[in-house]
Amino acid sequence: MTRIVCRQLAPRVGELGPNSELSVQAVREAVARRADVVVLPELVTSGYVFESKEEAASMAITPDHELFSFWADAAGGKAVVVGGFCEEGADGLLYNSAALVDPSGLVAVYRKVHLWDREKLWFEPGSDPPPVIDTHVGRIGLLICYDVEFPEMTRMLGLAGAELVTVPTNWPLGPRPQGEHPPEVVVAMAAARINRMFIACCDRTGTERGQQWTAGTSLIDEAGWVIATADDDGWAIADVDLAATRSKTLTELADLHGDRRPELYGRIAAPSQPV
Repeated sequence: MTRIVCRQLAPRVGELGPNSELSVQAVREAVARRADVVVLPELVTSGYVFESKEEAASMAITPDHELFSFWADAAGGKAVVVGGFCEEGADGLLYNSAALVDPSGLVAVYRKVHLWDREKLWFEPGSDPPPVIDTHVGRIGLLICYDVEFPEMTRMLGLAGAELVTVPTNWPLGPRPQGEHPPEVVVAMAAARINRMFIACCDRTGTERGQQWTAGTSLIDEAGWVIATADDDGWAIADVDLAATRSKTLTELADLHGDRRPELYGRIAAPSQPV
């Protein structure tokens, strides 16, 4: 079994040092809870509600920053860590990125492809598809927040053999009927079900410059059901069998991937046309 631990946190915008310390401590505490995979929120090092591109740039770090070594050390020689950060690219541009770190150090960086709302004022969208990384735990895919709402993204990861998709996120609080899941969670549940893979969405909490957050951290199993949400201290923990994702067969005559008709789907990937 693989233990997935999401740590829902409340980073503060503009406080790189304290946020970094908060993230390292979260990894350390997750490992103490026997985590095999630790997922942290989007932009956990910087906060989210920037007032200017200059402020965002002041919080940006490069992939060779010492923070990722600290995450690896805190992983205790065992866990894989995924968390969001504000990235300063070698091209001088800013990216909303996620890092995957194992006990050896930084393994991969993914740049968010689909930028939400005012993120477009600060960040450049990523230009590479989401990766699937072979780790000692299993095959882990990376997305960030709004990406999960594009079925093409989760389908790509499913077809690439992802057993677990990790989604650092900052979901702004919005209205919903009493007792219903946040709509972003419903989308992730559907994606998990139609691709038969686990999805771990790690949200943030608190209020930042007047913006409230959903605090909707959810661990979703390969059948599409939410199996853990954050407790009062921000921990969501589930023990899962990643091997359960490897067969896409539902019945003797039904297979989630084998029944696809890609020859009919070309229009989905075509550029949007004006109405």
